[in-house]
Amino acid sequence: MEVGPDPAEVGRARRWARSRLAGSGIGDDEPLAETLVLLISELVTNAVVHTGCPAVLRMLFGPGAAQAGTVRVEVADNCARPPRPRLAAGDDTGGRGLELVDGLADRWGWKHEGAGKSIWCEVDRCAEPHPPLPSPAAPTAPVIPSPSGLTPGAYTV
Repeated sequence: MEVGPDPAEVGRARRWARSRLAGSGIGDDEPLAETLVLLISELVTNAVVHTGCPAVLRMLFGPGAAQAGTVRVEVADNCARPPRPRLAAGDDTGGRGLELVDGLADRWGWKHEGAGKSIWCEVDRCAEPHPPLPSPAAPTAPVIPSPSGLTPGAYTV
């Protein structure tokens, strides 16, 4: 998707991303979709605000992305200046975009592309949620027969 150097383009990029995700089998209400839309919003905002150049947004789906693959987001612009993560103070209204990308994406980086650069991030999708980890070995309580004859664990106290 081509993105113009206008902040209004960020909303259009989010709508485009949602339609692409739905077309790939990733539901709009899934946490993965929300994460990807937020990442796209941050990367497109950075391109629009910090370069003033048009950009190109790409979303690439690895094999089986709708089940367990990787989704890659790339935003390429014509500005060769590398991205610079900033440290935002508590009251700052900006400066957290790349920190957010770093926290949400499984991987991210940038590379020179033509006369400019491409900033990318990847999010892996697990086929099934991981089962909860067993808790550390806890002492087991002895089973005491219930005076009412109910099976222990079949009722709450």
